[in-house]
Amino acid sequence: MIIDTLQNLWRTSGFSNFEDPRQIIMVVLACVLLYLGIVRKFEPLLLVGIAFGMLLTNLPISGVFTPSLWEAPVNYGDVVRTGGLLDLLYIGVKSGLYPSLIFMGVGAMTDFGPMMSNPRSMLLGAAAQFGIYCALILAVAFGFSGTEAASISIIGGADGPTAIWLTTQLAPHKLGPIALAAYSYMALVPLIQPPIMRALTTKKEREVKMEQSRIVTKREKILFPIVVTIVTVFILPSVAPLIGALMLGNLFRECGVVDRLSDTAQNALMNTVVIFLSVSIGATTVYHTFLTRDTILIVILGLLAFAFSTVGGVLLGKLMYKMTGGKINPLIGSAGVSAVPMAARVSQKEGQRANPSNFLLMHAMGPNVAGVIGSAVAAGFLLAVFGSI
Repeated sequence: MIIDTLQNLWRTSGFSNFEDPRQIIMVVLACVLLYLGIVRKFEPLLLVGIAFGMLLTNLPISGVFTPSLWEAPVNYGDVVRTGGLLDLLYIGVKSGLYPSLIFMGVGAMTDFGPMMSNPRSMLLGAAAQFGIYCALILAVAFGFSGTEAASISIIGGADGPTAIWLTTQLAPHKLGPIALAAYSYMALVPLIQPPIMRALTTKKEREVKMEQSRIVTKREKILFPIVVTIVTVFILPSVAPLIGALMLGNLFRECGVVDRLSDTAQNALMNTVVIFLSVSIGATTVYHTFLTRDTILIVILGLLAFAFSTVGGVLLGKLMYKMTGGKINPLIGSAGVSAVPMAARVSQKEGQRANPSNFLLMHAMGPNVAGVIGSAVAAGFLLAVFGSI
């Protein structure tokens, strides 16, 4: 009896059902990511959850995630009946629910005033999406399909929720490496951007002190999310979930009559969704689909996309510097990527490095928040173009 029990325990253990050495590699990688998130504090709010989801899904016969259930066409009835814990959580990723709810929280935390006070900053936010289209061309050249290339390219927007939303629509089988690359580069903004910014600008340009922007009225701040939603969704209906959620959160913030809803969107709801989203993403990094040549290429292309986006923003900033007679500091163009507010802080730091009395943070926040809208619009455009392929 005891021997039979021990034999049964062995047969049902992970040690007996170990299938592939790549599982060990993924477990080690998950531990490395946990170290980076906990000890080095690289985007910990997301990286810790992603790494732990990666750990769970690659342990033998854990049953928490079943990749075969997510092969097209997806039968959600089967997912609910037979799926594991992470399969159930992944429904929110696949449906686009989690990214949209995170955008609502981002909207509730974001002040669009700096962008509205200086409308030219919207152009910088648009220019900083340059890397998306460069990466799209490169990804196609490396042999990725149009839908895969579009999903990879959105990494250049430095906007994790947007990358997840678009990838689940176009190339869900690449979600793991794309999401991991997107959030990794968001965390590495202070390391990636400064060398590019210094290489493309002169010390004289970096020293420019910008004039204080005008004060935006309360009425303008209330009307802004309503008008943007109407105009954007008329032009690109496919982006309605992201833009709609972003602007609804911002309206909660600015209208002044739903403080409790604004607080919930910024804190309780945001934190809950981040837990579900991060662990679900980690679950998709199954060893036999993650440890491939494509993953390495995605990481490289994502870095190039992010670098080209920084280049695009800075170069337009230089052009504005020339056109305004030196009134625009081109460093704020690098903040046009969507990593809010980290990219704006990098612009501030580089500006003060050149001129200790410089204060660029609020000026950089304009392109920064414009980049959030810009990346969502770019994702909607890519979905409209490649969604029917």
